[in-house]
Amino acid sequence: MNNKRHNRFDKNAAIKVEGLSVEVRNGDVNKALRRFKKKMQEDGKLQTLREKEYYEKPTTKRKKAKAAARARHLKSLKKAVDK
Repeated sequence: MNNKRHNRFDKNAAIKVEGLSVEVRNGDVNKALRRFKKKMQEDGKLQTLREKEYYEKPTTKRKKAKAAARARHLKSLKKAVDK
């Protein structure tokens, strides 16, 4: 039985990457950056970062949410009328 402990400074040890990551293929950094931005958008991390950037009063949050809901409703009505 081999009870070899893993040394955290071992260069041959496998590297465990947590979180979002994108592999750069063929030196195409721009494509990798686009893929990374898309992953960030889908995951919602950028949105939460922007929301927590500064304090927003609860009344302001409700006002923004109500305005967004109204805009979505008007957009759906406009689509229904155009069809």
